[in-house]
Amino acid sequence: MKYILAAILLTSILISCKKESFITSSTARLTTSTDSLHFDTLFTTTGSTVRYFRIYNDNNQKLRLSKVALKGGNASLFKINVDGMQGPEVNDIEMDANDSIYVFVTVKIDPTIADLPFVVQDSILIDYNGNQRWVQLDAWGQNANFMRSRSVTGNVTWTNIVPYVILGGLHIAENVTLTIEKGCRIYLHADAPIFVEGTLKVVGEKYDSTRVVFRGDRLDDPYRDFPGGWPGIYFLPKSKDNTLQYTNLLNAYQGIVAAGAAVNTNPKVSLNECIIDNCYDAGIMAVGSNIKARNCLISNCGKNIILGYGGNYDFSHITAATWSNTYIMHKDPVLVVTNYTKDGNKISTDNCTASFKNCIFWGENGTTEDEVVTDKQGQSLFNVSFQNCLWKVKNQPANVTATNIIANQSPAFDSINTQLKFYNFRLSENSPAINKGANLGVTFDLDGKPRPVGNAADLGCYERQ
Repeated sequence: MKYILAAILLTSILISCKKESFITSSTARLTTSTDSLHFDTLFTTTGSTVRYFRIYNDNNQKLRLSKVALKGGNASLFKINVDGMQGPEVNDIEMDANDSIYVFVTVKIDPTIADLPFVVQDSILIDYNGNQRWVQLDAWGQNANFMRSRSVTGNVTWTNIVPYVILGGLHIAENVTLTIEKGCRIYLHADAPIFVEGTLKVVGEKYDSTRVVFRGDRLDDPYRDFPGGWPGIYFLPKSKDNTLQYTNLLNAYQGIVAAGAAVNTNPKVSLNECIIDNCYDAGIMAVGSNIKARNCLISNCGKNIILGYGGNYDFSHITAATWSNTYIMHKDPVLVVTNYTKDGNKISTDNCTASFKNCIFWGENGTTEDEVVTDKQGQSLFNVSFQNCLWKVKNQPANVTATNIIANQSPAFDSINTQLKFYNFRLSENSPAINKGANLGVTFDLDGKPRPVGNAADLGCYERQ
């Protein structure tokens, strides 16, 4: 009997030892979760987000990796961390049977004299049992003008030679003008609002390459499309004569915020042929202010347009539209106009004059049934009018004048696909908004394409060609 027990014990020990031993055959199975890692456009010196891949030991025995190493060694712009150990080379890594380890990768691109985007590459070698596997790395980099907590104290013009990256915020001082030329790209960090006490003049042109773009500085997936990536542009009470032309303002928390009335006979803010898209809270928010907008698209924001506590507003050929999507639930009207503000139980009112001509106000897949809401309190002036507009409402806006309204007919936009995050707010050929506009003397649209002269124009920011 004792010999039988000894034999069983010996067999058990041998099996255990076999399980704990390392597989040394060149046929050992090893896989990786990817064969390449890609880093989207990075600005020189700012570094990147962390990407990673996994190495899998697909064997029923332990596997020893001779090394995991960056081909570029210490000179590489990439950095690796292998199972908690810093590179550029990590040796003798033990992997349990049917287990995996993580390899984390970052990249920091050094400044270069090149003004155009450039690519940096490297590869990671995985060496085991005489075999070699490779994971390829590449990153696009670009030089930029870096500004941290900058105050503009004299008249300045920004050119489009290289992008601008704003960290910590930008302040335009009173009686000072910042002019931004066509084709400029401005990337803003999460802590970087733009505060305007003076004047901001953005002079883009109609082509994609000549429009001016404001957006967050995270260009890597999935962050590049997140709303709220940077705070927004704030026009303070003393600010005056601001103009944004052919400007794209994307992925902010609040796109445009205007506080206080104009200090002269000009609008505080003029928005011409602008796109304000994917803002987490509000696309345009005005508090007792003065805005004139023409041929603008305000799309897929938490609250597209909020005009509160009175003010003076002139909006023509505007498309304000939102679809519930992965990032934003459409639960607020695309347009709200009021003449008051609340502070606890205290209500303060002021005069409100607002005109909306040839506009579209629409939303879908949300919880709101009224895309246009107006609210008047007290005895202050409330002169709000809508002319030749298309809107979606269940309850008619109160205390307004409305003429030639197309109610609750879909504008039939060209193409909307929320799953693919594709939104084309141009009009399809069967749109009821075609040829329904008043003649406002606006001879072109958001794309810079012609509108009819002397004939009925299309509603919204785009003219069907």
